[in-house]
Amino acid sequence: MKGVRKTYDNSYTLSSLFVFFVLIILRPIFSTTTLSSTESLTISSNRTLVSPGNIFELGFFNTTSSSRWYLGIWYKKISERSYVWVANRDNPLSNAVGTLKISGNNLVLLGHSNRSVWSTNLTRENERSPVVAELLANGNFVMRDTNNNRSSRFLWQSFDYPTDTLLPEMKLGYEPKTGLNRFLTSWRSSDNPSSGDFSYKLEARRLPELYLSSGIFRVHRSGPWNGIRFSGIPDDKKLSYLVYNFTENSEEVAYTFLMTNKSIYSRLTVSFSGYLERQTWNPTLGMWNVSWSLPFDSQCDSYRMCGPYSYCDVNTSPICNCIQGFIPSNVEQWDQRVWANGCIRRTRLSCSGDGFIRMKNMKLPETTMATVDRSIGVKECEKKCLSDCNCTAFANADIRNGWTGCVFWTGRLDDMQNYVTDHGQDLYVRLAAADLV
Repeated sequence: MKGVRKTYDNSYTLSSLFVFFVLIILRPIFSTTTLSSTESLTISSNRTLVSPGNIFELGFFNTTSSSRWYLGIWYKKISERSYVWVANRDNPLSNAVGTLKISGNNLVLLGHSNRSVWSTNLTRENERSPVVAELLANGNFVMRDTNNNRSSRFLWQSFDYPTDTLLPEMKLGYEPKTGLNRFLTSWRSSDNPSSGDFSYKLEARRLPELYLSSGIFRVHRSGPWNGIRFSGIPDDKKLSYLVYNFTENSEEVAYTFLMTNKSIYSRLTVSFSGYLERQTWNPTLGMWNVSWSLPFDSQCDSYRMCGPYSYCDVNTSPICNCIQGFIPSNVEQWDQRVWANGCIRRTRLSCSGDGFIRMKNMKLPETTMATVDRSIGVKECEKKCLSDCNCTAFANADIRNGWTGCVFWTGRLDDMQNYVTDHGQDLYVRLAAADLV
């Protein structure tokens, strides 16, 4: 009997150990939508926050080639791990010790020895109610008062601090009154989320434009918003599941896009190799499809490829061309295909008797020296430009509903391109009477 009992005890012990190790190895990942002031997320607990609809997930991760850990958000349902936001991208956890919690009405990320590596860094005058952190259905990680879930009353939100990805409903742009500027910055490499060399930012001016830059050097310019799209960005209107918008008022200047079909995942990203890409997830192939990327393969997409008063056209040889009425500023360099100095006028403007040539399908010139008058129509544009001796060109500000408003250039014309299709718009360049024939 003792032998039987001993055999039973060993079997029971081995079974218990087996179950114990299986539970350790296959421990579940506990998920919820919110994080209260009494809760925390830790690397060791394997707990995450999951958005309503199970589209996005927030938690800790490390990359394949590093022991460093990050707090981030990724798509939960797709097979390829794709990160859309990283909190501590430039201050990673050095090992697998990390805790996210609410402390003093702030979200804080603590590492070894409870050292803070990231925080929302808010200062609140009135702390009347406890706060809660929540991962929303659109991927926005927010902190709010427990009893107030209105978006206008969020205390903090990750959408205000993008990394390399613009999601639907996120805004790319700035708030003049608060100074908040939302822009994208690439990863350092494919498995290093720290801030890389490339950024995509909306520049503040009378007629804002988006720039893809590498450090202080500009790589690509979007062209101004024309009421439908930025003239230098591919037409996303061809994608039936996507709608985008540009807002410009005293409160904010921002670009955003929305999905009409919530089952489709689409995003804008700035890659570590320096491309702005429109990506849409293909569940059948299990990969991201790139609808378009900037710059294109064409040299014409490079910023200021051809110098002032000239335009780029992929269908001509050479690709750089002087505007009618202009000649190369340095013929020898131009013949050697060194176009940086651009072109100069053949005949000086006289201010009286000048006229305009119409250039079709153009990416409009850089708007650094441009002004806008949205109160007048197309017929008044030419008259107003002629009445100002410093006006060098004009175009319609809004191509919707019969073309309204005017953009006026009062300096040199830079970074223009002629499109093969009707993607661009009409530009009217001022010339002396002798050069109009």
